[in-house]
Amino acid sequence: MQHTVTALVEDRPGVLNRVASLFRRRGFNIDSLAVGSTEENGISRMTFVVEGGENIVEQVEKQLYKLIDVVKVSDLTDEDAIMRELALIKVRCRADQRREVLDLVEIFRAQAVDVTQNGLVVQLVAHPDTVDGMLENLRPYGIREMVRTGRIAMARGARTTAVHEQEPEAVARFHQESGRRPEGDLPYVSK
Repeated sequence: MQHTVTALVEDRPGVLNRVASLFRRRGFNIDSLAVGSTEENGISRMTFVVEGGENIVEQVEKQLYKLIDVVKVSDLTDEDAIMRELALIKVRCRADQRREVLDLVEIFRAQAVDVTQNGLVVQLVAHPDTVDGMLENLRPYGIREMVRTGRIAMARGARTTAVHEQEPEAVARFHQESGRRPEGDLPYVSK
């Protein structure tokens, strides 16, 4: 089973490397990884797709929390969540097939973003299963090239995976003194 896990991490150099090393050391396989900024300055969101049973995802969460850079971990697998991927697909098609391919693209609510004499490039932002479905329908025409982002996910409704509450003053002072979530340059940054 595939599990979708999000981790809020501090936006600092080396965090992605530490997280990837943790997965490597523990023997966890990452099927998909997407990293991007969040609404909070200095915090990034990592979204992982990990294959395995419930015990695997529990271990992933426990191991992530051991890293000082990790602020919060959430498993969205069984949650009511919105999950999306972006795919760019270069499809081979003759001029007489173009209308047929464009009709297919429209069914999946995708867009043609580039058209040439012997093909077109399609952009699709959708649930991973929808991306898979469109790929299957485009294969008979000939997929010349494809790139696909990792999965991103967010809980539906009022529930969030963000951390908006202020840290107690003593905790904020500790983090400032230890170099965690500093307002200025990091302590190990050279000039």
